[in-house]
Amino acid sequence: MKLKKEEREYMVDQVKEYFELERGEVIGDLAAEQWVHKLAEEMGPFFYNKGVADARQMVEQKVMNIDEDLRSLERPAGRPTRR
Repeated sequence: MKLKKEEREYMVDQVKEYFELERGEVIGDLAAEQWVHKLAEEMGPFFYNKGVADARQMVEQKVMNIDEDLRSLERPAGRPTRR
């Protein structure tokens, strides 16, 4: 997975901060980068797939709304009934 330099740096900083605040451990940039890489590699697909599923659901809802809008534009057709 390719990340922008700023994104990677932010993630590395967040991992370092987590270890320090939550575990009382100080880790360096290399260890934090390895953590980011491992997490992205192992868990990234789950988050990606969830994002795809959420996007699919949103698109399906929009298509349903468009379909309803189009149906509301239809006009009755066929032979007129005699009274």
